[in-house]
Amino acid sequence: MKLSRLSGRKVNDSLRRKGNVWKGKTMTIRWLPVAPRNPNIDPESPGLYTGTAASIKLHKSAVKRNRMRRRCREALRIHIKDMTKLPTMQLLITPKIASLTCDYQEIKNDIETFLTSTL
Repeated sequence: MKLSRLSGRKVNDSLRRKGNVWKGKTMTIRWLPVAPRNPNIDPESPGLYTGTAASIKLHKSAVKRNRMRRRCREALRIHIKDMTKLPTMQLLITPKIASLTCDYQEIKNDIETFLTSTL
């Protein structure tokens, strides 16, 4: 299954307000089990819509914040690459500072724990 992009201020804000929260060692994930409200998205088609958010409070350097985002998103992409059936879901991944210096396997373990606990 391919990851779709979760974009738009209104979509992200509603996910922050209404979404369920899962907290791991390296990231916090807010999720809703529905498709985002967007005229370009068919709510009946399955998809995993993901977005990342890393504020400047996390780290001063934009390069390091982007690296944290990429590591979390890539771990999710690799984990669901071989899965054939996933429910329609919106995910907003917020990395923690630990995701910058930890081993990549810890990030993958967090993703696996999240997916097994929510599915």
